[in-house]
Amino acid sequence: MFGTNLVDRRNKPERIADQAWQQLVSAVNAAGDSVRDTARSARRGGHRLGDEAGDLVGSAADEARHRASLAFDALAGRRPALPWTLLIGAALVGAAVGWAAGTAARAAGSREDRAADDIEFVDVDRPNSPVGQDG
Repeated sequence: MFGTNLVDRRNKPERIADQAWQQLVSAVNAAGDSVRDTARSARRGGHRLGDEAGDLVGSAADEARHRASLAFDALAGRRPALPWTLLIGAALVGAAVGWAAGTAARAAGSREDRAADDIEFVDVDRPNSPVGQDG
C-alpha cells in the first residue's frame, strides 16, 4: 500500500522516466537472449572456421618449413637436388611431340610424292606436242 501511494504521488516526468527505464530493461533482456543465441551459433560456426583456419595455417606452416629448409641449405652452400621427375616428364612430352611431328611430316611427304606422280610433263620442243601445235 505504501509503495502504491508513492508511485501515484510522483509527477508525470518521473513516471515517464520510470516507464522508459522498464522498457529499456526489458529490451536489454530480450537483446541479451538474442545475443546469447547469436553467440551460440557463432561459437558453432567458429569451430568450423577454426578447423578450416587450422588446416590453412598447417599447410602454410608446412610451406614455410620447406622454404626455411631450402634457405638453410642455400646458406650452407648445398645445391638443391635436381627435379628428376620434372626432367623425365619434360623429356617424355618432348618425345611424344617429336613423334607426332615426324608422323605428320611423313604423311605430308607421301601425299606430295603421289601428287608428283600424277603430273604429266609436256615437251614443248617436239613438233607433234599438243602445246606446240598451232591451230
